[in-house]
Amino acid sequence: MAEKNLRDLFLENLKDVYHAEKQILRKMPKMTKNAESQELKQAFMTHREETEVQIERLEQVFEMLGKRPQAKVCEAMKGILEEGEEVIEDFGDSEALDAGLIAAAQTVEHYEISRYGTLKAWAKQLGMKDAMKLLDETLQEEMKTDKLLSKLAEQAMNPKAAEKAPEKAAAK
Repeated sequence: MAEKNLRDLFLENLKDVYHAEKQILRKMPKMTKNAESQELKQAFMTHREETEVQIERLEQVFEMLGKRPQAKVCEAMKGILEEGEEVIEDFGDSEALDAGLIAAAQTVEHYEISRYGTLKAWAKQLGMKDAMKLLDETLQEEMKTDKLLSKLAEQAMNPKAAEKAPEKAAAK
């Protein structure tokens, strides 16, 4: 058996994030539908469009490697998305729903930021400048989305959720 190398590791992680993005794309309509805030709905819709482009970029990277796009089940993302489903089930009729949806979405974003940052670094190490550029475009979008979600949470969703929290009054 041939010894595995960084290129092999790069390809395995590329398959992983490809699967993750496809899972995210399937789950986003439910998150959008359940969000109460129009701003949050819009953020989810915008990111869904970006995710479609991100999948296309990943497919371009596969082509650069001379491989057909192939997904490898991303167990981490499956678990993260299941937690998002639980937020909808547990807080669906609560003032805290949007805050919970943002937390779930940011968990997704942080996973993606980690993956794309690593893939970008490996592409650089492997001399794959075009792939590095594509991966960096996606990384920048993921970081921008994370910042937007933080802003929405801090300015609107978290304060709204806290208004109804009985502990807030008791903590004064």
